[in-house]
Amino acid sequence: MDRSLVSVRAALVLLLAALAGVCVGLLSVLAGDGAAGGVLAGLAAAGGAVPVFNQVIAPDTARGRSAVREVRAKGGSARG
Repeated sequence: MDRSLVSVRAALVLLLAALAGVCVGLLSVLAGDGAAGGVLAGLAAAGGAVPVFNQVIAPDTARGRSAVREVRAKGGSARG
């Protein structure tokens, strides 16, 4: 079984969203909103961060061709 359960890109998007949520929640608690307000703010921030990070972190093969194949198709060398 060589396939992983979650791709690296999906794991990175979710990790960054969780990190943003924790930071916003912590800052909210430190600002004096209380624990419940901090949790709600963190969840809202994490939920809003998922589509943003999903858009920012593009897949490697956005056009169906990798960068190495494009360089080789143009006649160049993939090594530089």
